[in-house]
Amino acid sequence: MAAIELRGLSKVYPGGVRALDALDLVIPDGEFFALLGPSGCGKTTLLRTIAGLESATGGSVLIGGRDVTGTQPGGRDVAMVFQDYALFPHMDVTDNIAYPLRIKKVAKGARRAKAAEVAARLGLDHLMDRRPGQLSGGQQQRVALARVMATQAQAYLFDEPLSNLDARLRLEARTFLKKLQRELGVTTVFVTHDQAEALAMADRMAVMEAGHIRQIGTPAEVFQRPANTFVAGFIGSTPMNLLDGSVRGDTLEVAGCKLPVPAAAEGRVSDGDTIVYGVRPEYMTYSAEPAEGALSGKVAIVENLGASHLVTLDVAGVNVQAVVPEGGEPAVGDEGHAVPRRDRALVYRDGALV
Repeated sequence: MAAIELRGLSKVYPGGVRALDALDLVIPDGEFFALLGPSGCGKTTLLRTIAGLESATGGSVLIGGRDVTGTQPGGRDVAMVFQDYALFPHMDVTDNIAYPLRIKKVAKGARRAKAAEVAARLGLDHLMDRRPGQLSGGQQQRVALARVMATQAQAYLFDEPLSNLDARLRLEARTFLKKLQRELGVTTVFVTHDQAEALAMADRMAVMEAGHIRQIGTPAEVFQRPANTFVAGFIGSTPMNLLDGSVRGDTLEVAGCKLPVPAAAEGRVSDGDTIVYGVRPEYMTYSAEPAEGALSGKVAIVENLGASHLVTLDVAGVNVQAVVPEGGEPAVGDEGHAVPRRDRALVYRDGALV
């Protein structure tokens, strides 16, 4: 195992395009760390720079306390799984798994034995003579994982390895990959644009935007207390309600409604402040009857989520969403009232959590 440390890491492409902007980050030994963000935020560039596939413009990369900034990929003792798995189409499963050992000049018998051992752990032992074109997507993914395991590297780097799988197989692979990482205890960096993957799998995560890290924390911390409006709007299968408002005495005026100051913001806002009020749809209680401290309006849309419904209210021309349990959903056009949980609501000022 080995910690990964980034010190002022930057990457600037020709033309002045800044993909990474002076990033500082420490990933402890054995941690499963996710890099999450929208397309173009720099997460894959960061992973490739850790791997040595991209050269840093500034700053340094340390793995296991050793500065590897100028070290070639083969000398960094890391193993990477690519989005397309990067399997050799002309090689069978055995040779694909054993290839990194071949590069290290491990004897043929020893590397084939290691490939067989790792393949057995991943349920691939009956596929060893097949080539990638004869395998399903899930099987190809396991071969790519087996190849990583066979290298016994200090750190594993995963570049969206589940994105090519269908939804059901992705869920199975997610559970399998997390369990495997816990068993191996190897420092792992996992790039994804899928927040559900990051929230479900990571010990900690970094949310990135435009080459910057906007927040680092556990999945619970990032979900429950987004540090800024970018993270708040990005994280969550149903986006957080982010509503413009202002402080009026000891209450908030939001979309023409009066709301109490959230518990987390008490004593942190002043009369006249311009704020953004944030609350997740999951933390709203829906009522057909008027209620104190509610955001009230007409039901504009009702979306079936399976075990619940997402109700969108038109509140003075602003969309406000609430999750309603199955069987309690209103009809479009009904008057509705969504009461935010005071202990879960948040206030942002100048884009930052107060």
